[in-house]
Amino acid sequence: MSDTNKLTLPILAWYGDTELEIDLPETWDVTVLRHRGDGTPALDDAGFRKAFANPIGTPPIREGAKGKKEVCILFDDMSRATPSADIIPYVLEELAAAGIKDNQIRFIAAIGAHGSMNGIDFTKKLGKDVMARFPVYNHNPYENCTSVGPSPQGIPMQFNAEVMRCDYKIGIGAIVPHPFSGFGGGSKIILPGVASITTIDLNHTRLFPHPTAGIGKYEGNVLKQDMNDAARMAGLDVKVDCIYNFDRKVTHLFVGDVVDEHIEGVKVAREYWATDPAEDCDIVIANCFSKADEMLLAPAVTSPMLKKSGGDLVLLVITPEGQINHYWSRSFGTNIGGRAFRPKTQLPVNTKRLTVMQPYPDFVGADWLAPYEMVNFTRSWPETLEQLKAAYGQKAKVAIVPDGTVQYFPAMAPAC
Repeated sequence: MSDTNKLTLPILAWYGDTELEIDLPETWDVTVLRHRGDGTPALDDAGFRKAFANPIGTPPIREGAKGKKEVCILFDDMSRATPSADIIPYVLEELAAAGIKDNQIRFIAAIGAHGSMNGIDFTKKLGKDVMARFPVYNHNPYENCTSVGPSPQGIPMQFNAEVMRCDYKIGIGAIVPHPFSGFGGGSKIILPGVASITTIDLNHTRLFPHPTAGIGKYEGNVLKQDMNDAARMAGLDVKVDCIYNFDRKVTHLFVGDVVDEHIEGVKVAREYWATDPAEDCDIVIANCFSKADEMLLAPAVTSPMLKKSGGDLVLLVITPEGQINHYWSRSFGTNIGGRAFRPKTQLPVNTKRLTVMQPYPDFVGADWLAPYEMVNFTRSWPETLEQLKAAYGQKAKVAIVPDGTVQYFPAMAPAC
């Protein structure tokens, strides 16, 4: 059996970071679509220190934080694979060098409209040392948000009051492709991260869909511009953004001004996450790793590789927490949901059968993808494979995407 017909895929980010072994018939034509940055080694200690010592567009934290009274460190939630605990010690070292004491620092989860985090989540994301030394808070998009006026594009800007009372603000995130802002990271830590539900909703809906917005679309993106304006209005002092590998180790690190560092980071991320597509496939198997709890991101970039006459889209969704609670776009009952919720009425493009392999069942999460009755649920790879073999016999053209939630295919992206 060839290497492409038997392989391991990364699974269970935050739950052990292990691997799933899958095998396919040796008579099938199988292509593994790896992103161009696959195999990039982790950054060493010297690499981390170099990034913090040479920030882009700002003084080092150890200089910028001198004399400040209240410091907040914003971080993303469990729907992002950012290895924050590997980055935070360097941030705290910089703050200590600036004379900042522990009692001046608090951490705030920039969850946007996602569900709140608990102590288990905080510990995984930040580490036990942070939990023992500092207060860690959830952002609440419905309460305690301070207005700072309208953005240049006319959207009312309202941000977490605890963030706004701090006179030095640091954000930590990761740069991956994103279907709205082009790439995540950067100013998204503020909008939607610590914005009110009103600000989030107006940014996401009034300006979307828009021809400048979409996965991999960055320059001139009107949603991203509003996010950048938000970060300026909120007074974010420093942003720390990483790119990581499938071991969830930092491979690249960018520190500095929230716009300037992100521009440099996107230059790398655009090539790093880019993937060459397959065409006219009978089967596309999309693993959901980095954002397993946001499996809806995978079909948009993977189902176009199926035959136009229709094929099998298989999503490998392995996460004990299920699909993330999203107050803006998830369902909260039969045909009711958040402000952006719209019941799905059909399968993804080119999809004849949609299979969601869920070893940890989460029935309700499927309504992000299609009507429940249109989803084929399986619990294991052997069960899934038997169904595919029954449909295709000895011949099938198959594409495997190691992480359909962060990889993207520039060759298939529609023109602006």
